[in-house]
Amino acid sequence: LARDTVRRFHDLFCKGNAYKKRCKQAGIPSRPPFVEPEAMIVKEGARVMSLTDGTSKMSKSDPSDASRINILDPPDVIRKKIKTCKTDAIKGLEWDNPERPEATNLLNIYLAVQPSRTREDILEEVQDLSWGEFKPLLADAIVAHLEPIQERYYSVREEDGYLAQVLEDGAEAARVVADQTLHAARVAMGFATSKAASK
Repeated sequence: LARDTVRRFHDLFCKGNAYKKRCKQAGIPSRPPFVEPEAMIVKEGARVMSLTDGTSKMSKSDPSDASRINILDPPDVIRKKIKTCKTDAIKGLEWDNPERPEATNLLNIYLAVQPSRTREDILEEVQDLSWGEFKPLLADAIVAHLEPIQERYYSVREEDGYLAQVLEDGAEAARVVADQTLHAARVAMGFATSKAASK
């Protein structure tokens, strides 16, 4: 939707000599005011499934907390969730078997929390393991991946003054960019032809 809106706006208002003339009069570059957003989708782990049902997407709105890993879950909670998550009775792990959605899901999670590894590398490590052998490895990998994130979160939360200042600075920086973008959009539409007032 955002891409469609940007494209439509640029097609309607940002073409031809009249647009260039308005930009020159307003003292701004004659480039379109909006940046077209690009989708950021990783190939592996883009869709993480529930720990209680490998065919349903993991969601924070799921009533069962056991269905997901929360970023701030402590290590013992993560290990318990992984230990009790749904699996099958087949020994050995494999990717992309439609009959084993939980295996694919847990392997995808294992890969996602170890970005330096490949599918082939992981499969070589775990293909002959039982679930009882694999689950502790998965839990440890998740805990290790989330540990620096959790440490940073708690560190920032302890400094209320710092957090408030970061938010204030960010809001001011965003306000400056937004004012410039809004002025450029008004110029493109012919609503403003003079230079934007500096604040």
